[in-house]
Amino acid sequence: MRIKILKGFILGLLANATGTFLYVYFFSDKQFEYVVEKGIEQGFMGSLIGLGALLNVLLFFFFLTGRIGKFRKPVQPYEARGVIMATILAAFVVLYFEF
Repeated sequence: MRIKILKGFILGLLANATGTFLYVYFFSDKQFEYVVEKGIEQGFMGSLIGLGALLNVLLFFFFLTGRIGKFRKPVQPYEARGVIMATILAAFVVLYFEF
């Protein structure tokens, strides 16, 4: 059980980081490192992390659905719980960077 929650937590953190990177890649003409550096300096890093957390919603519902198209898979509530924990951690990080 704890391993499953840890798996969901790590996947949630990876989804958040990937979402942040994809947002910067598609909606900015600058390099990722430059945007992160300016985000910390100018105070919009929390917004970047918050936008990156949108992928956690997809991951959460992926773990809770038992059917994807024609394919059946087992519902994974413990992994979904880990994703929620990663999202809560991201919310605290956003609060830290915003205030």
